[in-house]
Amino acid sequence: MARHTEGRHKRLALALAACLAAGPLAPAIFAFCGFYVAKADTKLYNQASQIVMVRDGDHTVLTMANDFKGDPKEFAVVIPVPVVLKREQIHVADKGLIDHLDSYTAPRLVEYFDENPCEPRVYEMMAAPSGVAGGVVGGQAMDRAEKLGVRIEAKYTVGEYDILILSATQSNGLETWLRESGYRIPDGATGVLGAYIKQGMKFFVAKVNLKEQSKLGFSSLRPLQVAYEAAKFMLPIRLGMVNSAGAQEMFVYTLSRKGRVETTNYRTVKLPSGDEIPPYVKDEFGDFYKAMFTQQVKKENSQAVFLEYAWDMSWCDPCAAEPLSQAELRELGVFWLDGPTAGGRGGFIPSSGGQNVFVTRLHLRYDRAHFPEDLVFQQTADRENFQGRYVLRHPWKGNDRCEEARQYRRELPRRLDREAQTLARLTGWDINKIRGKLNLASVPTEPGEEEPWWKRIWD
Repeated sequence: MARHTEGRHKRLALALAACLAAGPLAPAIFAFCGFYVAKADTKLYNQASQIVMVRDGDHTVLTMANDFKGDPKEFAVVIPVPVVLKREQIHVADKGLIDHLDSYTAPRLVEYFDENPCEPRVYEMMAAPSGVAGGVVGGQAMDRAEKLGVRIEAKYTVGEYDILILSATQSNGLETWLRESGYRIPDGATGVLGAYIKQGMKFFVAKVNLKEQSKLGFSSLRPLQVAYEAAKFMLPIRLGMVNSAGAQEMFVYTLSRKGRVETTNYRTVKLPSGDEIPPYVKDEFGDFYKAMFTQQVKKENSQAVFLEYAWDMSWCDPCAAEPLSQAELRELGVFWLDGPTAGGRGGFIPSSGGQNVFVTRLHLRYDRAHFPEDLVFQQTADRENFQGRYVLRHPWKGNDRCEEARQYRRELPRRLDREAQTLARLTGWDINKIRGKLNLASVPTEPGEEEPWWKRIWD
């Protein structure tokens, strides 16, 4: 905890130093030194799937956070995988790793405070570093499986999970076997299972081992991790939509050595970013973010994947959380990192680009009608930084009466109204209600303007 706090204080000190070092000879005002004030993490949604994919060449490490709520004995998951996994390729992870990654990449609010126009301070643009799970798999179950065209390729217990790796020759046989073994498979799954079988996919099947869970002392289900090699960079999502009552939220975090990751079979669209919105949104950021995201989904006819963050992992600006340490990245599966770990969990590695890890955060709201295919990805060489970032500018409220202050007051109502219009455009909220919250009619325009001209001489 002390190291975590110390790192945060160092970043704050560096930010302040950079602001103060910007001299009066800078040619123009390009940027202000602002501070992160709020983030839109996945906690805004009651249920949101979180997937971390580490990818380099054909090597993939997939971490799946379970959003399952209820009796652990009711938990079961069936996931298509490209190969038969060995025991050593399956792991359980710490949910805190995904929570940290979520906080680090979340869309955020940044606030600035207008300075006294009569005492301008100029800043330079600072360059940044370049179902019920039951049943017993015994002899009879194996025989029954073979009759149905299902082969149990492997069987493991990993942490609190009992895991089977299955292959099948026919989808109805696989569905029958899963149901007879106590797995709740959604109605209508046969067609989707058949499509995966035709592709030669295997099936990763997991349920909770209550005895192991009790022995290990975990009260919640930890994320599952699998490491494998596959030429195709993809994420199967169709099986989870078979019996879905509506649209689902999914956040996909990718970690690559090369650069930003995007989808190839759906449009990857950047979220709006950099817009100035009214300061009162600071207290309503969760509502703002959900409304804004819903507007973007509608705009793209519910058929796009949205880019919320793309950044080199060795630094951030502004930081909603510290970059993940080398130890944390290794635990998530970033296997190409060399050298000793720095800082431990939550520690901060000084920026030098040495980590060579680029993180991409994608967000989609999906259903069967608009996402009929699994997600297919590609790594790009694009290492340009991007973040969903929204700006709050607090007006200056001083009483100085220089000409610059008068000009500032004349322009302020128009600026506030532009912010109101921006907020209405991003969210679909009623512009009149927004203007009412801003109380634009009471914004001072030119206090003192009617005073006699001579009174300003000796004021």
